[in-house]
Amino acid sequence: MPKSDIHPKWFDNAPILWEGKPICLIGSTKRQLEVDIWLANHPFYIDSQVVTDSEGRVERFMKKYRLDSTDQ
Repeated sequence: MPKSDIHPKWFDNAPILWEGKPICLIGSTKRQLEVDIWLANHPFYIDSQVVTDSEGRVERFMKKYRLDSTDQ
């Protein structure tokens, strides 16, 4: 006989919360999910990416390939 009651409870309409505000509903094994980053505030999607330069790596790359930092 297979074991009974080994699966977690499934919530069909679990809200995804961002700063306490519901974003959408999703199926989950948790009653509610809290996120810090989502599509509307992710830097990739809102064109506010900041290049983090670690020990001059960006400058060395730009110099090596003779690129201007304003080139896209």
